[in-house]
Amino acid sequence: MTEPFSHCQYLNQGAEPAARIIIWLNGERTEVPPGETLARLLARLELDPRRIAVEINQELVPRSQHAHYVLQPGDRVEIVTLVGGGELTEPEDQPLIIGKFRFRSRLILGSGKYPSFEIMQQCHEASGCEIVTVAVRRERLFDKQGRNILDFIDPNKYTILPNTAGCYTVEDAVRHARLGREILQGYGNPGADWVKLEVLGDPKTLLPDPIATLQATERLVAEGFHVLVYTTDDPILARRLQQAGATSVMPAGSPIGSGQGILNPNNIRIILEYLKENDPNYPVIVDAGVGTASDVTIAMELGCDGVLLNTGVAQAKDPVRMAWAMRWAWQAGRQAYLAGRIPKRLYASASSPIEGLIEPYRPQTS
Repeated sequence: MTEPFSHCQYLNQGAEPAARIIIWLNGERTEVPPGETLARLLARLELDPRRIAVEINQELVPRSQHAHYVLQPGDRVEIVTLVGGGELTEPEDQPLIIGKFRFRSRLILGSGKYPSFEIMQQCHEASGCEIVTVAVRRERLFDKQGRNILDFIDPNKYTILPNTAGCYTVEDAVRHARLGREILQGYGNPGADWVKLEVLGDPKTLLPDPIATLQATERLVAEGFHVLVYTTDDPILARRLQQAGATSVMPAGSPIGSGQGILNPNNIRIILEYLKENDPNYPVIVDAGVGTASDVTIAMELGCDGVLLNTGVAQAKDPVRMAWAMRWAWQAGRQAYLAGRIPKRLYASASSPIEGLIEPYRPQTS
């Protein structure tokens, strides 16, 4: 059985950000120095080679070859050991694939409205998310003490997704996307070439302007961006955005920050049907309106590939506890979707067998 790992942080010591390659270590995206041997990797992880077996790309690497195998970009390394018999293992699942990225977590968290940067940091950790969205605006980059939000988001742990929150025109959205790319390129974060696109229609509902959203998507795709686009739950518009080259379509469950959950699950179902017709792995991610854990579960049970949320955690009475709840919610919803729910019926269906029932008592009549 595979033993889970959380040892990716060790690689941040003694290596420059530009001098690393990406591998997958027991399913986790991990950075290692070029020329790293398997033996050196195991030594850094403080693992006894006598007690483990190692596969690379589903091929067993004998212990005698550990010192000779040089890790290559994209290698999938599985390190296993023996554990007590009879333990249950988590069912296998495919990663969340968004363009060139692959993630284990299907929860995306924002970075606004938290009581403090410290609480935001704790919530990101508790949620288990691997993607954090950041708005490209001066008032969102610094707090009252002049601290930069990027100081509280570990670029070696999280892929940063810049968004165009607060933009009401195509030109503003494109401008913000370019600025976000410039910042993240200098920051060395792999999220530099993607953007969460928002082009809002009015400040009261914060619903997207459908025409401007489509136009901005076309512009940004032409400039080489991987566009994750926030939209209404209109299936026709969702299909047009996919055809325009959007990397992911992100329909709103309900208005931003409203906490109303998914108001129109039927439209979400239709969007999923349309967008996955020719590409079952095309990522459809619910964005906006999540208020509590059950909203996340419902989105996942519908078959959505992920959920992006912010206010539901940031403005909860206990944000960190709510972050934990959201983490468990997406996992429960995803497993329920993969398991396949029973059909809904109008009348009861007995769960106990009816054969062999004891004859019911009938009193004697005179």
